[in-house]
Amino acid sequence: MYAERYDRPHRLNPAGLTAAVAINAAVIAALMMSAPTILPGIAKRSLTMIDVFTPPPPPPEPVPPPPSQAQSRQPVERIDAPVTPFPPIAARDFAVPDLPPLPPPGPMTGADGGTAVTIDPAPPPPLPTLIEPSFDPRYASQIQPVYPAAERRAGREGRVTVRVLVGVDGRVKQIERVGATSDAFWQATEVRAMSAWRFRPATRGGIPVEAWRTLSLTFVLAE
Repeated sequence: MYAERYDRPHRLNPAGLTAAVAINAAVIAALMMSAPTILPGIAKRSLTMIDVFTPPPPPPEPVPPPPSQAQSRQPVERIDAPVTPFPPIAARDFAVPDLPPLPPPGPMTGADGGTAVTIDPAPPPPLPTLIEPSFDPRYASQIQPVYPAAERRAGREGRVTVRVLVGVDGRVKQIERVGATSDAFWQATEVRAMSAWRFRPATRGGIPVEAWRTLSLTFVLAE
């Protein structure tokens, strides 16, 4: 029975066909009714030119003539005072008395220049007091040189005296040997002074200056 149901041929439905035709006709009618309306064209108008009369500008005002030189001059009042004539002065003769004759020039007249006076120049003002350089306490641990190994093995102690030139930056610029127990002690002192010694620079009147200072160091063996 089911096989017969599906094996039946399909037939056109008259109601559906009629509905499809009616819908298409309605769509076509709606399109025809919604077509745009074309208005009649607007007639072209001609452009009319009107000439507007503009009156000419008024003439410029006349420039007044400059005043003449005769009119610009003003009369100057002049008053002539009468001049009283003075009688002429008669010439007179004046007698000049005779002056005594000058003494004859001697050998020393105008030749003696007097005693020469020598003025000594004023002495220069004294310089402010010089304050010598001193060790900077921040570098106190760097003062003592390294004990020479050869002198330590030999059990020798020593003493070194030197002169150092301290610059304005507190560093040693130059060192001179004054006395030393041995060359080893002197060399150890020289190396330490040039590399590690730091000073407060000398001052003169509050201004840092370079200055020399003599120092003595002692090398002692610790027990």
